[in-house]
Amino acid sequence: MLIRTCMAKIHRATVTEANLNYVGSITIDEDLLDASGMRPFQYVNITNLRNGVYWQTYIIAGPRGQGGVCLNGPPAHHFQPGDLIIILAEAWLEPSQMGELNPTVVFVDDKNKVTEIKKHQALPHGTVR
Repeated sequence: MLIRTCMAKIHRATVTEANLNYVGSITIDEDLLDASGMRPFQYVNITNLRNGVYWQTYIIAGPRGQGGVCLNGPPAHHFQPGDLIIILAEAWLEPSQMGELNPTVVFVDDKNKVTEIKKHQALPHGTVR
């Protein structure tokens, strides 16, 4: 059995572009991918703080250092430049691996530059620190 888990999160990133005419995906600045441990073509869940829309798609690496976060294809109807979003990357783990899970949380400023990186750590009884 595998358990669906959160392995990383980019918290309150700002959408910089929405491109309806692209095939699909989310383009994310490579600096943010490096900081979070997310990888190109990995599936992510995206929540829009403005309208509550929840979307799942895969990552495309964007140019490094530009702070780009672009929703491509159909999600461009629901995510617009300036929207704040949460990007959650998942991993599938065996129950025996759950104790090793140490999700990365990347905090960014309004230009999508990393301001802080934290690691969540599981504590007894399912609490998180």
